[in-house]
Amino acid sequence: MLKPGDVILASVQFTDTAEVKVRPAVVLFEELGNVVIAGITSNPQMKGIPLTKKEGAVKDSVIKLNYIFTISHEMANKVVFHLSKEKKQLIFNELCKRLSKLSSN
Repeated sequence: MLKPGDVILASVQFTDTAEVKVRPAVVLFEELGNVVIAGITSNPQMKGIPLTKKEGAVKDSVIKLNYIFTISHEMANKVVFHLSKEKKQLIFNELCKRLSKLSSN
């Protein structure tokens, strides 16, 4: 069972191609065999939440909250490490800030 905050290697299909690649991602939640994840990139030019080698990443990276998608549990290949409570709270706060626009008229 995957837990929110797990950093995993996942097989994902990119939107601009039919190609499937193994990429790092953060588990947001898992439900009924589906896993909702946020992608991670090592491109420092991308916007998102920083993730450092000191925190467990292979390279200094960025959690991309604009790149959220659902995969099947079978596409989650391996748990690499788990985010700190503080980093998970930062993701939660940022997602709430973005989603709060749904409630405004």
